[in-house]
Amino acid sequence: MSANGSPSGQQPTATYDSAFLKACRREAVPHTPVWFMRQAGRSLPEYRKVREGVPMLQSCMMPELVTEITLQPVRRHDVDAAIYFSDIVVPLKAIGIDLDIKPGVGPVVEQPIRTRADLARLRDLTPEDVPYVTEAIGQLTRELGATPLIGFAGAPFTLASYLVEGGPSRTYENAKAMMYGDPELWADLLDRLADITAAFLKVQIEAGASAVQLFDSWVGSLAPADYRRSVMPASAKVFDAVAGYGVPRIHFGVGTGELLRLMGEAGADVVGVDWRVPMDEAVRRVGPGKALQGNLDPTVLFTDKDTVEAKAGEVLRAAAGLEGHVFNLGHGVMPNTDPDALTRLVEYVHTRTAR
Repeated sequence: MSANGSPSGQQPTATYDSAFLKACRREAVPHTPVWFMRQAGRSLPEYRKVREGVPMLQSCMMPELVTEITLQPVRRHDVDAAIYFSDIVVPLKAIGIDLDIKPGVGPVVEQPIRTRADLARLRDLTPEDVPYVTEAIGQLTRELGATPLIGFAGAPFTLASYLVEGGPSRTYENAKAMMYGDPELWADLLDRLADITAAFLKVQIEAGASAVQLFDSWVGSLAPADYRRSVMPASAKVFDAVAGYGVPRIHFGVGTGELLRLMGEAGADVVGVDWRVPMDEAVRRVGPGKALQGNLDPTVLFTDKDTVEAKAGEVLRAAAGLEGHVFNLGHGVMPNTDPDALTRLVEYVHTRTAR
C-alpha cells in the first residue's frame, strides 16, 4: 500500500480522474490541463511576502511554508496541478554536500566533485534525511483534494554539472571534460546521482505525489550521441526505479529539440517541450506512445492579452492532434511576470479547449 492508502501502482481516487492525470495517461479530457513551471513563487507578491528574510534552502525545509507556497498558485490561477515547492539541490544538501543557493547566482558548491575520491561524499539518501518533504506532502495532499501534486527532482546530468562546475555555468567545461576525458568516473558519478534522485522521488511519491517531473535543465548542451552514451543510462535508471508506482513520469529540459526522442526513450510518459520546437513537430520527433507538455514562450506573457491569447492559440492548434497534451510554458515563469496574465491564460486555455 502507498502512503495515501491506495494499492501500489494505482493513483489515489481523489486525483485519478483529474484532467491533468488523464492527459498524462493520454485519455480523453474535459479540457486541456494547465500548470506552469515555477508557478510556486517568483512572480507572486504573496510568495515574496512569506519568503521575506528566509533563505531559499531553509524555506524548502519548512513544511508549513512549503505547503503555503505550493498552494498559492492553485488558489490564484486555478491551475490543474500543483508542483511541490523545492529546489533540485535539496537532496544534495540533505546528504551533507556543502552548498548554498546564493541570490542572483544560484546553487554554489563549496568543494566541487572532481576526483574519484570525491564520490565518497555522495552517500545514499534515505527518507530520514528529508522528513520535511514527507510532512509537507502529507499536508498538501490533504489540502489539495482532487488537485494532483507533482513531485520533482533534478536529473543526474544537471546535478552532476552543478557538482563538477561548483555552480552555474554557460559552457560546462569541467563537467564535459570529465564526461569526455574520464568516462568511467563520469558514469559512476551519474549512477550514484541516479540512486539519490530516485530515492528522493520515491519519498515524494510515497508521501502522496500523483506525478513526478525530472528536470534536466542543462542537458540541451549535449549532442544526441553524447546524451545516449553518457547521460541516458542514468536518467533511465531513475525512471525505472519509480516505474512500479504507476504515477506519470515527466521529463523536461531546455534547448532539447535534438534530444526529444531520446528523452522519451529514457522512460518518460510525458515529454516536456520548450518553445523552440512547435508541438506538431515535437510529436514527430518524440514518436507515438507519449503525451507532450508545453510550450508557450514565457516572454509572451509580457505582451498584451490579445497577443498572449493568439500565441497560446497557436500552441493549442499545433497540439490539436496529440493523444495527450498538458499546456505549460516552454520554461519557467519569469520573476517579473504579471500574475494576472497567468490567471487569464489558464482561463483562456480552459475555455478554448472545453469539450
